[in-house]
Amino acid sequence: MYKVQRTLLSPQNIEIFSKRSYRKQQVRVRFAPSPTGYLHLGGLRTALYNYLFARANQGSFILRIEDTDQTRLIPDATKKLQEDLFWAGIIPDEDPTRGGPLGPYIQSKRLELYNEQVQVLLKNGSAYRCFCSDNRLGLLRRESLRLRQTPKYDNKCRHLSEEDLKEKLRRGESYCVRFKLPSGEETFNDLVYGDASYDIARIEGDPVIMKTDNYPTYHLANVVDDHFMEISHVLRGIEWLASTPKHILLYKAFKWTPPKYAHLPLILNSDGSKLSKRQGDIRVDSYRQSGIFPLALLNYITHAGGGFNRPKGEQRCYSYEELINQFNVSAINVNSSRLTPEKLLEFNKLEISQLLQNENNAKFLVNKVARIVSETFPDRSVADTLQLDDEHIAEVLKWSQNRISKLEDLVGPDLSFLWVIPPLTPDAPQSEYFVTLPRLYDQLLSVESSFFQKDFLSDTLKTFASSNDIPFNKFMKFLRSIISGQKEGPGVAEMMEILGRTATLQRLERALQ
Repeated sequence: MYKVQRTLLSPQNIEIFSKRSYRKQQVRVRFAPSPTGYLHLGGLRTALYNYLFARANQGSFILRIEDTDQTRLIPDATKKLQEDLFWAGIIPDEDPTRGGPLGPYIQSKRLELYNEQVQVLLKNGSAYRCFCSDNRLGLLRRESLRLRQTPKYDNKCRHLSEEDLKEKLRRGESYCVRFKLPSGEETFNDLVYGDASYDIARIEGDPVIMKTDNYPTYHLANVVDDHFMEISHVLRGIEWLASTPKHILLYKAFKWTPPKYAHLPLILNSDGSKLSKRQGDIRVDSYRQSGIFPLALLNYITHAGGGFNRPKGEQRCYSYEELINQFNVSAINVNSSRLTPEKLLEFNKLEISQLLQNENNAKFLVNKVARIVSETFPDRSVADTLQLDDEHIAEVLKWSQNRISKLEDLVGPDLSFLWVIPPLTPDAPQSEYFVTLPRLYDQLLSVESSFFQKDFLSDTLKTFASSNDIPFNKFMKFLRSIISGQKEGPGVAEMMEILGRTATLQRLERALQ
């Protein structure tokens, strides 16, 4: 059975549905990225949909690292990928770090298993050794291109005689292993796209399944791992749809039962172009560093492409539990969908408001804002010129929750007065208006926090200026210098509302002292 934990892992309570009992289940899915790049929105969407499908069906979600292409590996990519998933609240039941009953979960540590299974295919006649050199394969490709044909291997070594094979092996010639593609169409049912048929042998030559370096290709390792890890459903990108018949043929050659497949349509940039690993702005880490919250990012990608039973037109930042309950493979759109960047900031704004409703999460936000302010104004001292007490930050967050899209907005140039306590200019005490400051302080001291709002404060200041026979505009300029030290920005009454009663009175008192 599943255990439900609620732990503050990131800026909100992430509901982790974690299964560690390891009993055989009907639903087991996996996310199997290659550590040749960093996690971006396309990969995050695939991981999320697998995670939600597992949780919705009381199944298991497995993270497997497919690192058989050793030439393209990026150092620390696996570690960074796991950190990004953890930040997003997508927690595997089995992975390279926590392990599990059917590991190891890194393909480069499963080479012995792949070699064993290749021997099975060689013995039953489903595969053969290919001794063709890179030079010959290059000539075949160039000739096909010259004839304007799709390049494909001509299956020459499939027809080697037993004597030729033995002689090549005796001489120690280098070889790879290819899978014999049977002729004819292979039909399968995709949970998203319905029935699909492909005649792979007509358009492709026999594919390599074991390279000369004794590392498997994706096709073999993928099938072998899915079988031995008891994967029941494969949810992956649409780019693998055409390869699925090849994988099913491999299952048949092994006499194994293939999983059910569901291919996910593309999500595109707002201009209709494909997402690319070379785009730094679609990396999960870039959103994380720019102040986007995990649930806001997950809602953003689920907003494109469908797959969820939810009220039409409802604008909410759904929780993990809601996303799990809403997820439905049959509701996934078959057409590619474009991202709408403006929606991301809307979801982030909604998430900030929702986080502030919970006491623990609100405390987390207060600490996060304090860290952002300290990093933005590193030359300032908290004891001297930065106002970072919890009460003040909480008041600012309460005021700003429907006005900002990211916490970083609070340290913009127009709002720096929220945190930086202005120094008292030498001529301030000499101002003709300074003598009225004690009276204004006493009057504002009598105003309750609930009345410390722009309209009420504006009327109060106008009445005060009139009753003390002070030019209103000049008095506001004087107060602005006392409160913010800025010559421009929001009106004085609005500044006071943003700062809140306590911070406003503290700054007036500081000037008086």
